[in-house]
Amino acid sequence: MSTNVLRTADGWWVLRGDRAVPVDTKAATTAELIADRDAVREAALSGEAGTPVADLVALSPVTTPCRVIAQMVNYRSHARDSGFTGDIPPAFFRKASGSVSGPGEAVVRPSHVKFLDYEIELGLVMGAPLPVGTVVEERDLPSYIAGLVITNDVSARDVQLTKTQFYESKSYPTFTPTGPHLALLEPEDFAHLLDLRLRLSVNGELRQDRTLADMIVRPAQALTLLARFQTLDPGDLLLTGTPGGTALKAPPKAVEKIGALLPPAVKWKTFFKSQARNPHYLHTGDVITATISTPDGRIDLGEQRTPVADANRHPR
Repeated sequence: MSTNVLRTADGWWVLRGDRAVPVDTKAATTAELIADRDAVREAALSGEAGTPVADLVALSPVTTPCRVIAQMVNYRSHARDSGFTGDIPPAFFRKASGSVSGPGEAVVRPSHVKFLDYEIELGLVMGAPLPVGTVVEERDLPSYIAGLVITNDVSARDVQLTKTQFYESKSYPTFTPTGPHLALLEPEDFAHLLDLRLRLSVNGELRQDRTLADMIVRPAQALTLLARFQTLDPGDLLLTGTPGGTALKAPPKAVEKIGALLPPAVKWKTFFKSQARNPHYLHTGDVITATISTPDGRIDLGEQRTPVADANRHPR
């Protein structure tokens, strides 16, 4: 069974039901905690009564700086929403680790961003170095992945689309809420990954709901593809794509063909004028709730609950 770990300003905690037991470790980073699994196991087995989880303020269980890498269009439902047909070549992009924030922190919309979107994603936390040239088979996953976290790949769509710029549009501070739990996996847990269900709601309205069975490029293949050009280290974070249900969706084919004939400035002005009528983009005061778990609770990454705030009212 997986072991859920929480990070607070006071250190690391192992969760046991609604209580948390402190981990006796000097680990300051996620990588150092992963290297001290014995201390985590001792906390999990201790007879200490612990502290109510409700009394703790969770930070991101992924410490920074670290590499933050994301897969693009990696669920069939999201591919359909995005207008893709046929085979979709695997693609990755980087996010600034300064975008990582805690599971209860506000997502802060920059003042120039009008179309703010959500993307629930399963985050893989590396537990061992992945050198360039590594080939990862399904049976090898326990050797490389230490644990799982909930992440939200928050996106400034007007920046992303007009600039074709993923790095900027997804890297503003607070644009990668992470946690609350780091689920440290045992080898037998990996057989249950495809049962994980990703669910995201905005103000109580369910927007995204899919299992990993909808995924196009699964973790072992993703790590192999990344290792063609990218080294990863313990504590690094891989976001594995989002299912359908985001606010942004591709326009009908006829509209898309007409738009292709327009000058870029006119095309985007027209497109975003139509998007302004889309009620699903995030607004100040919205609350995003995200969960990832298996139906039997064997793996449960907790609940991420993040309000949306305006940069002018939420200085950092």
